[in-house]
Amino acid sequence: MLNQLRTVATQMAQAVGSVAGARSGIEEPPHSVQKVADGVEIRRYAARIAAQTTVLADEAAARNAGFRHLAGYIFGANHQREKIAMTAPVGQQADGSRGWVIRFYMPSEWTLEALPSPDDHRVELVTVPPETVAVLRFSGDRGPRSISARTSELRDILRSNNFEPAGNPTAWFYDPPWTAPCRRRNEIAIPIGDHRATD
Repeated sequence: MLNQLRTVATQMAQAVGSVAGARSGIEEPPHSVQKVADGVEIRRYAARIAAQTTVLADEAAARNAGFRHLAGYIFGANHQREKIAMTAPVGQQADGSRGWVIRFYMPSEWTLEALPSPDDHRVELVTVPPETVAVLRFSGDRGPRSISARTSELRDILRSNNFEPAGNPTAWFYDPPWTAPCRRRNEIAIPIGDHRATD
């Protein structure tokens, strides 16, 4: 498992310093982009396939544990012993009293039917429906306080630009923990409706 995590980390490290959609060979879900204001983008994603796990723990511990569960799956802990390429980002979303959902998006070459079944019952394969999200990108700290502050910042920007949130926020992480804070790519994404609110 340690070697598996090192390989995943190496793949993620290759993403440092790249632009959206072309991070040194690390695939990201395709999307269209519309700039709004204050560094916020509106992105439209088609349906995506993901492996996800729900972890009952605090925010940071859940991220670490969930990453290990999902890394095991893509490095062969599945019924076909198939290795699946790492993509970016890693997603984390609160799941009410159940804890945190940690998510890896699957490479676009895979379908839900073709993906091997996980050996670990904590890992499930899902289809993430199409969505439109407002995204705030930031570097630096990605601890719980920073995530909370950036989420509030994005909500304020949406409110001032007459966008209505249509779902719960998700944190997206693109780089391994040891990446220099100034080089990290972190994002907060909040689903929004198709139309702006009117006064």
